[in-house]
Amino acid sequence: MAGPLRNWFKVRFITGFFVTVPAIASAWLLYVFWDAIDAFFSPGYERVFGRRIPGLGFLTAVLFILFMGTIATNVVGRRILARIERVFARVPIFRSIYPSIKQLIESFSPEKRQSFKAVVLAEHPREGEFVFGFVTSEVLVETPGRKREMVTVFVPTNNLYLGDVIMVPRQDVISTGLTVEEGIRIILSAGTATPSRLPRERL
Repeated sequence: MAGPLRNWFKVRFITGFFVTVPAIASAWLLYVFWDAIDAFFSPGYERVFGRRIPGLGFLTAVLFILFMGTIATNVVGRRILARIERVFARVPIFRSIYPSIKQLIESFSPEKRQSFKAVVLAEHPREGEFVFGFVTSEVLVETPGRKREMVTVFVPTNNLYLGDVIMVPRQDVISTGLTVEEGIRIILSAGTATPSRLPRERL
């Protein structure tokens, strides 16, 4: 009886562990993120009110982001921000760090995700090896006496923000039938979220 009881306990404990830990870890990371931003903007309010008011610093950050977003969606504002960016790009350390951070953040933006048209499998970097990629555009390549329908595929090589852009014949890519969100989940999980079976329809 001890064996079945031990197995019963083991199975349910492991299942509970993998259900509970991700939720707790996610909540903890959100709290750390919220608290760090709140603490960054709070000192000024502490001098005014004499004590820290939880949430006020975070609210300030939200309002600041909304303000910058309003400027960035304006034609004149975009030009001003572009000029400021060019000025800071001349600073040695800043110009080495800023492009990587910007590319990382933009990779999770709605604009970047909307540019992914489909999740496919492509033979890369050599024959017989397939990689997950995102179709970003369709191209008609004209060579003497021949026209070829091609697609450009973004193949992430470092999570989602760095990768290769390859161009392959349209008929050579294999449609996975996955949504873009599912494809992103597979990349970020290092492949562990890959389904056990994929559709084989051509694009």
